[in-house]
Amino acid sequence: MTVSPLIWGITIIVILALLAFDYFFHIRKAHVPTLKEAAFWSSIYVGIAILFGILVLIFGGATMGSEYFAGYITEKALSVDNLFVFLIIMASFRVPREDQQKVLLFGIVFSLIARTGFIFLGAALINSFAWVFYIFGLILLITAGNLLKPEAHGDNQADNVMIRLARRLFHTTEHYDGDKLFTMHEGKRALTPMLLVMVAIGGTDILFALDSIPAIFGLTQNVYIVFTATAFSLMGLRQLYFLIDGLLDRLIYLSYGLAVILAFIGVKLVLHALHENNLPFINDGEPVPVVEISTGLSLSVIIGTLIVTVVASLLSKAGKAQTAINNARRHAVSYLDLDYTADISERERIYQMLADEEAQVLAMDLKYRNKAKDVDKIREQVAEAHRQHADYLARERR
Repeated sequence: MTVSPLIWGITIIVILALLAFDYFFHIRKAHVPTLKEAAFWSSIYVGIAILFGILVLIFGGATMGSEYFAGYITEKALSVDNLFVFLIIMASFRVPREDQQKVLLFGIVFSLIARTGFIFLGAALINSFAWVFYIFGLILLITAGNLLKPEAHGDNQADNVMIRLARRLFHTTEHYDGDKLFTMHEGKRALTPMLLVMVAIGGTDILFALDSIPAIFGLTQNVYIVFTATAFSLMGLRQLYFLIDGLLDRLIYLSYGLAVILAFIGVKLVLHALHENNLPFINDGEPVPVVEISTGLSLSVIIGTLIVTVVASLLSKAGKAQTAINNARRHAVSYLDLDYTADISERERIYQMLADEEAQVLAMDLKYRNKAKDVDKIREQVAEAHRQHADYLARERR
């Protein structure tokens, strides 16, 4: 189905309006979203995406609608996986929690721009060279293999090439000045960590696009569906971050589920490439008679894999223990380093979360507790957080 320029224009205006609404009504005033606020707006954005999918189903037909939902669900799952890296980046830059929304919105806008460029580049390549499907399939199979590595969410992703280059070429400061991107430091204009963290997230977004765009092109070659599924999967990602912050580590099998999905789509792309083959060294340049995977089967595999992955993660005792221990460590470290934030309620919020997580850990079997890495160091950090909190309360009583 060919989408008219009018529909394209209306769609782009709606997406830009949603981003503008996000900025002017939520981001301009720095604050920490409540769980209720994050849950409400996450559901609104998911509802908008579903409503759009229903409209596509009605006006575009069952195939187009199925392709949109398959693409949206896949891109949304990949976006949730990306939140792991965002969490690492913002923790390493010690971004004040009240300013994290602005960083996330920048990441979403940059990601949308970068992926739009990749979408039209990918569409041009596909229309000109059928063998590109082989390349896309290979990229996804390699990505699926990388997701199976235990270091899939390594801390080194926060210190990418762009950050090292920025620090080498420009005068930078280690201290925040509210949400300003530039400040005066030692009598000179300097880049603040706020700008650097945006550069870090922008750099990683480009890497994410290299994985996500081939994935959705494996489900549909309709550029309008590729664009809208990608755009709506990014909408609401900021709210989702605050909604599931602290639960991300609980999804211990998410990487395995995504690996299965990407490998499946990679195989689908290779089969499609064989079906459209025009490479002279494969079957003398003639199409290879192979089975092609339908969109309905793709949608079923994607949804089924995600359900199994999430349920297995939530029911896993080892996953519960690892989540509580990781969160206790993260909040102990955050409590011991509170000088970066101006939010006076942040101390009590972090300490209460630390106390809750510590209680969960103590209630678990010893065999699960002792499986954590650096368990002795974590205990020391938690104990030091308790000591500093007691000192803080003593000072407040004076």
